[in-house]
Amino acid sequence: MQLARTRCMSRAMLLAMLLLGARASTAQPTTTQSTESPNNPTFEPLDRWRAAVLAGDKSGLKGFYPLDPRAFAQTPEGKSTDPSNEEPEFWSRLSSMGLTAIVSKVLEQTSPQPGVVSLVLRIELTFQSKNEARRSLISAAQLWVGQGEEWHILVTQRSDVKPLPTIRLPEPKIPNTHLYPDSSEAHKDLDAALASAQVDHKRVLVIFGANWCYDCHVLDTALRANGLASLVAANYHVVHINIAEGESNADLVKRFQVPLDKGIPTLAVLNSEGQLITSQKQGEFESAAKIGMDDVREFLNRWKPEPAK
Repeated sequence: MQLARTRCMSRAMLLAMLLLGARASTAQPTTTQSTESPNNPTFEPLDRWRAAVLAGDKSGLKGFYPLDPRAFAQTPEGKSTDPSNEEPEFWSRLSSMGLTAIVSKVLEQTSPQPGVVSLVLRIELTFQSKNEARRSLISAAQLWVGQGEEWHILVTQRSDVKPLPTIRLPEPKIPNTHLYPDSSEAHKDLDAALASAQVDHKRVLVIFGANWCYDCHVLDTALRANGLASLVAANYHVVHINIAEGESNADLVKRFQVPLDKGIPTLAVLNSEGQLITSQKQGEFESAAKIGMDDVREFLNRWKPEPAK
């Protein structure tokens, strides 16, 4: 996934807009609902929003976008001048276009402060017209704020509706929003993997990416799938390095010679001494739509340790 294409869906945007909303809001955040579970996040207000989209319930959708403080929305056309009306209009209109199914995959879920939930979403849509089904994709980000007993979308951003790309790799049904640990954990995790490698003489597979990156989640699912999981376990210790919005762990990016401008995920392979064996230079795995299981298998087989003599 190219960083330049996804920065608008990043957590940084949401946190910046939080400052705008927090200054305007005088409501107390709700504390009556759980906002996150360790690996399979559930957020009930998102489920209700999704149901309203599927039903084409414009009136119900309006209830998610507050008037005081006024919601902020960034659309492909620019900043919305009236998000409390324009966003419900956009999402409710999908039903009249033949929307029959909506899947909202949460890629990243954080709670920057009590009563605030930030989501980065991959929204997969299925439309039915006559006898033909069509699948589409919207990338989105939402900042939810608890006000009293209700949750509202204070900040939202979305992409154009695009055709859903065909992906040959196995995809996660529920992405692990903690796949990439906090960026501050990178050096500790790398040291632990190298220590283990010195004992069993495996290599260390370093994967640079971020939780907001769907291609990163797809690659991880592939590495855990039948046919690759045993190959990985027998030859590698895997370390996920969180680059956040592209600025974190710059020392490791430079050390292992991975050009982030080519996209993520991007891989490096180290020997048990921490020496660089190889690293991807051309964004070889940055798009899950361009590679298959054979490509990943070939990489793993090529760079696994040589058999002991």
